Amino acid sequence: MSEPGKGPLAGVRVLELAGLAPGPFAGMMLADHGAEVLRVDRVAAVSDRPRRDVMDRGKRTIGLDLKSPEGVAAFKTLAANADVVIEVFRPGVAERLGIGPADLHAVNERLVYGRMTGWGQDGPLAPRAGHDIDYIAVSGTLSMLGREGGRPTPPINILGDFAGGGLMLAYGVLLALFERERTGRGRVIDAAMVDGAATLFAMFYHAVQAGLWGPRGTNLLDTGAPMYDTYETADGGFLAVGALEPQFWAEMVAKMGLADLPDRDDRANWPEIRERLAAEFRTRTRAEWEAVFEGSDACVSPVLSMAEAVRHPHNEARGAFVEVDGMTQPAPTPRLLGAGRSDLAPATRLLDLGAWGLDDAAATALREKGVLA
Repeated sequence: MSEPGKGPLAGVRVLELAGLAPGPFAGMMLADHGAEVLRVDRVAAVSDRPRRDVMDRGKRTIGLDLKSPEGVAAFKTLAANADVVIEVFRPGVAERLGIGPADLHAVNERLVYGRMTGWGQDGPLAPRAGHDIDYIAVSGTLSMLGREGGRPTPPINILGDFAGGGLMLAYGVLLALFERERTGRGRVIDAAMVDGAATLFAMFYHAVQAGLWGPRGTNLLDTGAPMYDTYETADGGFLAVGALEPQFWAEMVAKMGLADLPDRDDRANWPEIRERLAAEFRTRTRAEWEAVFEGSDACVSPVLSMAEAVRHPHNEARGAFVEVDGMTQPAPTPRLLGAGRSDLAPATRLLDLGAWGLDDAAATALREKGVLA
C-alpha cells in the first residue's frame, strides 16, 4: 500500500545495478513516484559524496563486489527483500555471476527481474556491443530522421536509450508488478532498445506501407512541409511552426500579414511557401514574433534553450522544473493528481541495510573484506 505523501509506488523496493543511461533512467522513473531504489555499483565507485546526477535522484547507493562469492550472496539477500531488480548487462553475464533470474527467483519467486539491453536477450545481435545510434538504425527509425537529401540524423540518444529503452523498461516493471498481484509470481522483462524504438514508430510503419509516407524530409511532420518546420528570426533565434490545420494556418498567415500565398495543399507549392515564410520571419526578432503570436492559436512557438525553458511562464506556472541541491531538472512526470511526490534529493550512500535483510554484523564483515561499500 502507498504511504500518504510518498507516491503510488511507496513500499516497492528496487535493486538497480549500475549502468549507462537507460537503466538509471528507468530507476529514476520508479523512484520519482515513490519506489525505494537502491543503486548497486562497484565498491571503488562509491563514496560518501552525494551523487548529483539527475537520473540518480531519490535513490540510495551501495558498492558491492559481484565477482566475489560473498558479494553474490549479499546481493541475493538484498534481492530476497526486493520487489524489482534492474539488470543492465549483456545476455549471459548475470547468469555467470550467479545473479540471473533463476538464481534470484530461487530466493524470491515474487521478484520482477527487468533486463535492459540494446539488442535483447536473443537473436543474432544479442551478444554484440552497440549504442543508441545502432539500435535505432536496425529498428528502421533512423532512416526516417533528417532533412530531404541529407544523411539520417540521430536525435541524440533519446529514441533508443531513453524512450525505447529506459521508459519501456519502467513500463514493463509496472506491468509485471500489476500481474504479480494476481499470480503472486514475478516475471522476467526483456526490454530491448531496438524493439522499443520500433514500437515508438508504429504509426509510421503503417503510414509507409499504406503509401502515406515518403522518403525522409519530404513529409508533413519531418520538415518536408513548410507548415511544420523551424524558421530563423532577425536576431538568430528560431521559431517552431506547427500550423497544420487550415484554421491555425489561416491565423498564422493573417498575423504575419502575408497575402496571396499559393495553395499549401499542392506540394509543388511548398518550396515557394517556405521561401516566403523564411523571408518574413527574418524581418523581426524572436521576441517580436512572440509578441505577434501571443495568445493566438497560430501554433507558433519560440525555440527555447534549456535555460530559457526553465524560466518560461507556462513552465513556471506548472512547476515543470525543480531545483535539487543547486541542480535544475525536470520535475517528475506523469503527474498523478493528488498523489504525493517522493524525495528528489541526490543519491546518498546507504549504510544501514537492515531493512534489506543484511544486518549490521554481516555488513561490517563485508566492509572489512572490501566486498561492500
